[in-house]
Amino acid sequence: MMHHGTLLHVLAAPAPAPTLSDFNQLIWWLVLLKVGIVFVFLLLTTMLMIWAERRVIGRMQSRPGPNRAGPFGLLQPIADALKLPLKEDIIPRGADKLVFIIAPVLSATMAFISFAIIPWGPEVSIFHHHTPLQVADLPVAVLLVLAMSSIGVYGIVLAGWASGSPYSLLGALRSAAQVISYEIAMGLAFVAVFLYAGSLSTTAIVNAQQHEWYAWLLPVSFVIYLFTMVGETNRLPFDLPEGEGELVAGYHTEYSSMKFAMFYLAEYINMTTVSGLATTLFLGGWRAPWPLSLWSGANSGWWPVLWFLIKVFILLFCYIWLRGSLPRVRYDQLMAIGWKVLIPVSIVWILLIATVRAWRLDSHSTAPYVVFGFVIVLILILAWSWDNAAQQRAMKYAGPDADASDPSDLAEARRAGTDASAFPVPPLDLPHYHGVGLDAGVGVEVGASPSDTSPKEVTGA
Repeated sequence: MMHHGTLLHVLAAPAPAPTLSDFNQLIWWLVLLKVGIVFVFLLLTTMLMIWAERRVIGRMQSRPGPNRAGPFGLLQPIADALKLPLKEDIIPRGADKLVFIIAPVLSATMAFISFAIIPWGPEVSIFHHHTPLQVADLPVAVLLVLAMSSIGVYGIVLAGWASGSPYSLLGALRSAAQVISYEIAMGLAFVAVFLYAGSLSTTAIVNAQQHEWYAWLLPVSFVIYLFTMVGETNRLPFDLPEGEGELVAGYHTEYSSMKFAMFYLAEYINMTTVSGLATTLFLGGWRAPWPLSLWSGANSGWWPVLWFLIKVFILLFCYIWLRGSLPRVRYDQLMAIGWKVLIPVSIVWILLIATVRAWRLDSHSTAPYVVFGFVIVLILILAWSWDNAAQQRAMKYAGPDADASDPSDLAEARRAGTDASAFPVPPLDLPHYHGVGLDAGVGVEVGASPSDTSPKEVTGA
């Protein structure tokens, strides 16, 4: 007869971690059930994010936010969801109708598929059948997210091209360049995780973080991924494809009704997907954080779903925090961050991690740490040299008398837009703002002589 204490220990022991072989024995109705759960979860998360974003940013800006539709405005997303399908669905006369309709469907579909490989719990029993809480897994599961992200860009590009609008086309081209740039850095951020986990399967990566999260082991990769997940989802401060000031609304300018809603839905689902991927690759996946991990039952049953959701919603809150705190960057700054900072740092970091990983597998010598310190010093020297060279180029372009110029004069030149080293900014007080050079009956006061060229206030329009 089994001892009572031993029985309790067996019941409290964590469930065995899922493996790739577990996905070869799934029942078809279980797969459909999990697909339905993921679909509903993504829709509910989108509605919750729309409400939370408006409420949180409202509090950050000292205003109430939505507070009329339901308690605390909770029914506002439902009101928006009912309003969009009832709006008039307009297709521009010069648009390619087939491509115009396919584009939003393509973006939304790819967003839904990407979440299929995210594990949100261990193996559990559903109707007396043991199954992992994950729709599917592959030996190259993480690459599926990159592939779906690349195909999703086609939806944005085709939407801009099919609209027949220059604003939409420019927004689509911006998005293509941005996503390609940040996707390279995102893929490089994954490489260090693959080296440590020894697999591209999301299940294996979560199992490899049983004792230590990769966010602490690979902090540079984690920070680079945080940058790229914002750039990939076109969110502030990297939402250049939707720059209202110069592009109206970017690639979806000509869209309305449900077609616009599908682009809207794809953006928020992509935010949830990249947050779930960050949780899986760097934050231990569904595993409980310390000190909750000291509890023997923290990583068994349905509790891991709660830990996974907490991590995902913390990252989603950071999206809202960024939107309420930071302004939109310039497009040249956006591309410079991707190509001149994230990608070079990722390459150097991968070389360093590969060297340390190889030496640690061979021996336990201190040589890897010496190399690590040497590379860090080398990176600092290169960064200092780069900054110094940039300052010298700026002084060279400013002219031969730049060194002798008064700093206040240089600041005034930058404000006026005449400094060659600064980003070109038009003057803020042009003569025609005061009526100079306009026709007599429009910009100059009645009765003024034609020879009078002094600045006048515009009195007619």
